[in-house]
Amino acid sequence: MTESIRAHLQQLADADYRAFHSRLIPTVNPDLILGVRTPALRGCAKELLRGAKKDPAVQAEIEAFLADLPHRYYDENNLHAFLIEGIKDYDQCLKAVNRFLPYIDNWATCDMMSPKVFAGHTDELKSAVAEWLASDDVYSIRYGIGTLMRHYLDEHFEEHCLSQAAACCCGEYYINMMVAWYFATALAKQYEAALPYIEQKRLPLWTHNKTIQKAVESRRITDEQKAYLRTLKMR
Repeated sequence: MTESIRAHLQQLADADYRAFHSRLIPTVNPDLILGVRTPALRGCAKELLRGAKKDPAVQAEIEAFLADLPHRYYDENNLHAFLIEGIKDYDQCLKAVNRFLPYIDNWATCDMMSPKVFAGHTDELKSAVAEWLASDDVYSIRYGIGTLMRHYLDEHFEEHCLSQAAACCCGEYYINMMVAWYFATALAKQYEAALPYIEQKRLPLWTHNKTIQKAVESRRITDEQKAYLRTLKMR
């Protein structure tokens, strides 16, 4: 059944986009990138999910595809992420995320998977986030930090989330980059709480400076705040 999905993705492939996008995800073999643009992948996921409501055979096809891990192509992984986003039951969705995370091998697939159902279950989600952050897997940790950024910097903000993210700093580029992105967003949304991590230099040098760089590029941070942050750059 999953061969029909792969064949459809191959029809959607864009050679120019493949050449461009493959340079952005160096952890993926270019031969395993079809070059399907994100809007087309989202459209494919929506079409499958709509069809599943009317036809049990389509639902079976989706279930077979989600069970068929590891996928061969990067684009199949991205479609997988978008299909998970369509799962409306929280427990089923979390189970699908946990099953898929060990197979993610790049930042793009990791960052694009954001199930809508999680927004209504932020209390239950905390334990899953803690498990992802404690993982030995690079992209599980990155996903946990991204989840903190998406769901716990607004009305569900708790200061201990900042220390959770800071504790993830290590020798892995794709984790440290996400920590920097998280703290730049925290400075935009929770400036007073996040600022001590920069003033007191609680982050490693590279992550500290990358946070400041991303923060001063943000339109959500005032010119006065940006000027001050620039004075905190480490040499």
